[in-house]
Amino acid sequence: MAKQVFILGGQSNMSGRGGVHKDQWDGVVPPESAADVDMIFRLNAGLEWEAAHEPLHQGLDANRTCGVGPGLAFANALKERVGVVGLVPCAVAGTQMKDWAPGAEHYERMVKRAKAAAARGGEIAAVLWYQGEKDTFLKEDADLYRDNVEKLILSLRQHLHLPSLPVILVALASGREYMEKVRDAQKGINLPNVVCVDALGLPLQEDNLHITTEAHIKLGHMMAHSYLTHFLSQ
Repeated sequence: MAKQVFILGGQSNMSGRGGVHKDQWDGVVPPESAADVDMIFRLNAGLEWEAAHEPLHQGLDANRTCGVGPGLAFANALKERVGVVGLVPCAVAGTQMKDWAPGAEHYERMVKRAKAAAARGGEIAAVLWYQGEKDTFLKEDADLYRDNVEKLILSLRQHLHLPSLPVILVALASGREYMEKVRDAQKGINLPNVVCVDALGLPLQEDNLHITTEAHIKLGHMMAHSYLTHFLSQ
């Protein structure tokens, strides 16, 4: 059975910091993020499918300590409707949009991993994108944000030969001085088959940057609802 494949891109709130404190993960996995060895898989660093479990991005987000993220909660909420789910973790902490420009290392790795997932028994269903905190520090980065995201989406669709590839963007829950400018850009993307879910108001950890385990679960469910509502019937 072909897996319905979802690409997970962005920075640390996508790669998952739920339960991570002082670079240590507490190991707590909520039932909503439980592994399902028959239904939910991840593409590992060796470009092979394996049973998915938390931390989903461990070993893929540079050398960072990862915890609970939104990916497994998303997959568990979706699996009864779509069947076998394949998750392709690609997020990298601390990255700006310019780090995801076509030709840049992280972009090229994401495309490579997506193509590998498709070649190994997967049908790419959507991209889940949670990124932008790093682009809220400087006005010039915030000003370019919308154009850069639109270029990313159009390039991905071209390189994956999927001109209508669905994209679910997350509007930021945290950020610095130009957070509202970036959030406005995220909510104002003017491309077909792009929807935005708003993370604002989800609980944050003490650093006021990373969302909590509870928030990751909620966000995963929000994205699953968005996918089912906007894209499953297409």
